[in-house]
Amino acid sequence: MSRKALALAALLLQAAISLPAQDLAALEKRVTEFTLPNGMHFIVFERHDAPVVAFNAYVNAGSANDPAGKSSIAHMFEHMIGKGIRSVGSKDWAAEEKSLQTVEQIYDKLETAEKSKNTDAIKTLQEQLKDTIESANNHVDPNAYVRTIEEQGGVGFNAGTANDYTVYFYSLPSNKAELWFLMSSEFFRQPVFREFYKERDVVQEERRMRLESNPQGKLVELMLSTAFTKHPYRYYIGPAKEIDELRVKDAEAFFKKNYVPANVTVGIVGDIQPAAAKALAMKYFGDIPKGPAPAALSDIEPPQTKERRAHIAQDSQPLLFIGYKRPDQKDPADPVLDVIAGILSSGRTGMLYKDLVRDRKIALGIQAGATFPSGKYPGLFIFFGLPNAGHTVEEIEKGIYESVEKLKTEKVDAETLQRVKTKVRAGQIRQLDSNSGLAQQLPFYAVNYGDWKYMIKGIDDIDKVTAEDVQRVAKQIFVAEKRTVVWSEQAKAQGGAK
Repeated sequence: MSRKALALAALLLQAAISLPAQDLAALEKRVTEFTLPNGMHFIVFERHDAPVVAFNAYVNAGSANDPAGKSSIAHMFEHMIGKGIRSVGSKDWAAEEKSLQTVEQIYDKLETAEKSKNTDAIKTLQEQLKDTIESANNHVDPNAYVRTIEEQGGVGFNAGTANDYTVYFYSLPSNKAELWFLMSSEFFRQPVFREFYKERDVVQEERRMRLESNPQGKLVELMLSTAFTKHPYRYYIGPAKEIDELRVKDAEAFFKKNYVPANVTVGIVGDIQPAAAKALAMKYFGDIPKGPAPAALSDIEPPQTKERRAHIAQDSQPLLFIGYKRPDQKDPADPVLDVIAGILSSGRTGMLYKDLVRDRKIALGIQAGATFPSGKYPGLFIFFGLPNAGHTVEEIEKGIYESVEKLKTEKVDAETLQRVKTKVRAGQIRQLDSNSGLAQQLPFYAVNYGDWKYMIKGIDDIDKVTAEDVQRVAKQIFVAEKRTVVWSEQAKAQGGAK
């Protein structure tokens, strides 16, 4: 299910809680937007049911924006936020700052020595670097940033890096709201790259756990690298060698380009007056220098003109992924693809489950997803299948094709269509009936669609999907030349490509 459908359901829930169910226009009256002179945008949704405020800072840059050869640098910022700022997180900032500068100076010398292959110098500098990093880390007050927030009643502190964006979020009691503005503004003004190389090792370990030691992760990586030849969506987590070579200077350059105020949108939902929020925003964020928002990515994926296939052997149960190229999230086909995913894969009522799991018992699990790995740029409509004992990925692949062909040749019945549209609209309400959920969705839609109110328009888009739309879009998307198929097979049974 797309983020759009989830957000729509959440918005309707908010209306149901405190407004007449159909009075969507009244929601607009509870939203206040303002933009600071430096370009940072804020969206405030008032709800005074409880003395709590949720904050979500949305940076319009994610892993797809990593510079060439610097994979995972966007991800590093997710790790940096918890390390703190100059005023919180250090036992002695002056001493720590000096140590951090020395670390970079030694690292520069080490890189020079490595290029010249000066073995003696390399060994000496490696030892100096290790000692200096340890010295810098000794100045750190671990978890001080998060601890300060939690001591003031903050909950849900976290951050996340996606392909197209990075988010930072938590909630505070309304009488402590100013703390968010104070703490966050210092990070967005000048982050401290505290324990950067320690966290670089953590990111490297994440790669090992999610990809190198994870059969499904390996296959995801193979799918993306096979389906995309140029666009940055081809990376799930960047190559290990690139992660190992990340430097603080790379993070500083990324920050300077992508963390300008004009590239940041903040969602605030809960017990706060918009005038107060604006005054605090001006006080704490207003003096951050403005800069031009970075341009959209120019790496356009070339059209795919024939099916692509790849496989790997690994000591695990065989798995199958099938991906079809699809347009971006603004395309008119987007809501139709959400509905198609629901028709094919909506729990025990989905076509694929009933055919391949329940009736024919070919698969242990089968899923379809409308948007993968992300939606700002053209991506994939994805299928995932896990064979049952005694069955093969070939059988699942054939079964998937049979189901999509039915969508092309037979119109979905009215009852199924309505059931799926209802599920698309409301399936995840329980996960989003919170200030924090809405605080995340408001900036997402403001950035990706130009207006948070697209959440309201989007529900009409889902409702307008017809059986004819499903059939038409299925014919457009599910064609062999747009298809990428990757699978794994047990190492003992490998015998080349099928």
